[in-house]
Amino acid sequence: MRTFISIARYQEANPAVYTVVTFPFLFAVMFGDWGHGICLLLGALVLIARESRLSTQACARTYHDFLLARLSEALTLTQRLSERGNQNGIDKLGSFMEMLFGGRYVLLLMSLFSIYCGLIYNEFFSVPFHIFGGSAYKCRDATCSDAHSAGLIKFRDPYPFGVDPSWRGSRSELPFLNSLKMKMSILLGVAQMNLGIILSYFNARFFHSSLDIRYQFVPQMIFLNSLFGYLSLLIIIKWCIGSQADLYHVMIYMFLSPTDDLGENELFWGQRPLQIVLLLLAFVAVPWMLFPKPFILKKLHSERFQGRNYGMLVSSEFDPDVEPDSAREHHEEFNFSEVFVHQMIHSIEFVLGAVSNTASYLRLWALRYDNVVIRLIGLAVFAFATAFILLMMETLSAFLHALRLHWVEFQNKFYHGDGYKFKPFSF
Repeated sequence: MRTFISIARYQEANPAVYTVVTFPFLFAVMFGDWGHGICLLLGALVLIARESRLSTQACARTYHDFLLARLSEALTLTQRLSERGNQNGIDKLGSFMEMLFGGRYVLLLMSLFSIYCGLIYNEFFSVPFHIFGGSAYKCRDATCSDAHSAGLIKFRDPYPFGVDPSWRGSRSELPFLNSLKMKMSILLGVAQMNLGIILSYFNARFFHSSLDIRYQFVPQMIFLNSLFGYLSLLIIIKWCIGSQADLYHVMIYMFLSPTDDLGENELFWGQRPLQIVLLLLAFVAVPWMLFPKPFILKKLHSERFQGRNYGMLVSSEFDPDVEPDSAREHHEEFNFSEVFVHQMIHSIEFVLGAVSNTASYLRLWALRYDNVVIRLIGLAVFAFATAFILLMMETLSAFLHALRLHWVEFQNKFYHGDGYKFKPFSF
């Protein structure tokens, strides 16, 4: 099982190259408020502007910690060095500030993406603004914001950028925004999981593992896109044509009654036969992942040592099990049941994970909320709640969820993390 301190395999695909962009963006999808994003941006700019001074303090802390670890028995000497450092005006950073300082550029990207997503959501401390012009909708009656009103009617061109502010407080606000953000989360999740599987292909090609390409990459791509790639396609088509089709009904009855007529849920011609083909491909992909690879490995192992089952004649005093190059030892290295069980676990994990991982990306939608209470309280309490509760706690929550999405849902497709650190020869 991988841990957060795992070491990458030598020359395998580096997830940090992609995470440096996708992590701040997914964080911003959950955090998206351009008022909060400006607060984060100011904090990141302060850390970057004082980089030279803070880096000196961080180095002083590192040196101090090194002395504490290496010279624990010489407590007096450590205290003298610490006092000398304080006399020279060097204040060590705290562990929390040191962590923020180390991630100052990631924090900068997180703040910029948060401002961008906040402008799309049209939220400034959970308050909408008409930044890019007038709304495309107007109230049908005077009680438009009332829960029992008929809602909004469109009377001009769409709002040029982001969510129209008139949705806020309307009768259709929750159905519209929840549907939008939930579908957007699925699209982002399926795209990132496809990226992870594609990176596994480049890993396999680099290490010349044609088995992993044919019996892992190909069936995984087929299974994931036959179900959730198809769902993403339906979402895009529904947005483009403005259909009222129920995608829940389409996906559920794709499994329960694939031959039934779709009726008003049909989005394009030939949808029903396409669903049957995709369903068959998904069912074929499961045994494709499970069975061929272990049997092929067993066959290759048998062919490699064919004719070498009888080793050199040796005296009875020699134990062939100890000889590194003996045919017996190599023949006993391959354990078919262990390989098959491992492949079965990997296949089941991917099939179940394709469902759970896609559902896990819905946290991008679930973490978006509006705090109406802060509009009713005073300015001082509002500032306190924003700075210390909403800003800090929501930042930490979005950070942890984005970290989980990358570590579990994204990197498990291609990153093994079972390597070891390079240790040069030394006397």
